[in-house]
Amino acid sequence: MQSSQKVASEPISKSSASERILSAAKTLFAQAGFENTSTISIARLAQTSESQIIKHYGNKEGLLEAIFEVGWTHIAEAFGALEYIPAPSSKLQALVGLILAKLEEDEQLKRLFLLEGRRIRKEGHMVLMTQGFLYLVKTVDRLLKEMRDLGQLRSDLNIEGIRSALIGMMEGLLRDRMLATRIGYSVSFNAEDIRRLFLHVLHSFSSSPELSGHAKPA
Repeated sequence: MQSSQKVASEPISKSSASERILSAAKTLFAQAGFENTSTISIARLAQTSESQIIKHYGNKEGLLEAIFEVGWTHIAEAFGALEYIPAPSSKLQALVGLILAKLEEDEQLKRLFLLEGRRIRKEGHMVLMTQGFLYLVKTVDRLLKEMRDLGQLRSDLNIEGIRSALIGMMEGLLRDRMLATRIGYSVSFNAEDIRRLFLHVLHSFSSSPELSGHAKPA
């Protein structure tokens, strides 16, 4: 197929075998999907052997986990800038903007996060929950708890439930946007619309008319 030829013809850098394998797997997983990509095709694109895949990553699942871990680590490196923002609600909104911006920079990673991130594999027992993603979850939980301690969140709502609702909404919105570009799914909202929707939903969990000085969005 034309797309396969395009990928196969891409130049491979002089990086280490493990780096070439990771780059090749990321490209092929994003293009053809995890289940449809063989270790042989990854080794061929990486200009190495399947034995090197086993040596460095164990198997395909190990490769996908490594891709996610590197991706979330890269995103988490920018979390430190949030500490200079005083209000937890503002930090949470900035966190959303940061993640959106980082995913826009890496289309392959975004596609893998949204399509392969928490899919149950055919073995029936593997769902990827990398340390990087769990760090994001802990960060959101911490900010929500700070908001509750300040009296900004309703006390009758479970914090972990709020976190799951917010993350699930973000994943759904981003996935639908991606499907619009791939299969013509009917979606017309953009990244700014996602930010505004997030703010609206966050406000709905508020215990007061305003969130840390931020007026209710129009």
